[in-house]
Amino acid sequence: MKIRACCVSMDNQSSKSTLVLSQRSSLILPFIGIHPEKAADDLNAMIDLVTQNSDKISGIGEIGLDKTYVSDEAGFSRQVLVFQNMLSLAENLGKPVSIHSRRTLDEIFSILPSYSIKGVLLHWFSGSKKQLQKAMELDCFVSYGPAMVYSEDKQVLLSQTRLDKILLETDGPVRFSRCFGLKTAQIEFLPSVLFCAASILNKSYDEMLLVAERNTDSYLGV
Repeated sequence: MKIRACCVSMDNQSSKSTLVLSQRSSLILPFIGIHPEKAADDLNAMIDLVTQNSDKISGIGEIGLDKTYVSDEAGFSRQVLVFQNMLSLAENLGKPVSIHSRRTLDEIFSILPSYSIKGVLLHWFSGSKKQLQKAMELDCFVSYGPAMVYSEDKQVLLSQTRLDKILLETDGPVRFSRCFGLKTAQIEFLPSVLFCAASILNKSYDEMLLVAERNTDSYLGV
């Protein structure tokens, strides 16, 4: 089985590396952008990079907000500025986005309605049930990764997610404990994540695979 991998970036440097990597295989789908941890990166250079490679990229990301990376309001304002610019690019170019939303879902929910973006992914969703409901109202996709295999909270969230908005991910290079033995996340983990999702949703493995494929195509707009 061949698995297409959305390869997301952090900043200008990693985005350039992602573009080079994507030239090696059509199975690598490049996403480029500025992660909230790297909000101080050169925004204009990223805007130029995205614009010049719009025909080569599959999406924009990883973008978003995260207050754990800033020490004052000015730092968070910079994150918001970068995030809004990335969303504008995605809207203008018709590209999906992968959003980092750790502890900032409410702020992100207040920003998203100002943009018309077909594929919005709240990657590694870790909000509350109420926030999940809001994400569904805004037609966002949400993704679950290896931690769902052993996290009861993640399993409950998955069970309450619209079937047509569920995506699966590795979130590499994060390391996962329990059954994954603190190994760095890799594509080989996905069958376990898929099997877990199928069990929670009372579907066969093949049925869940079709759901994941259909939702991925919908998210990517292909």
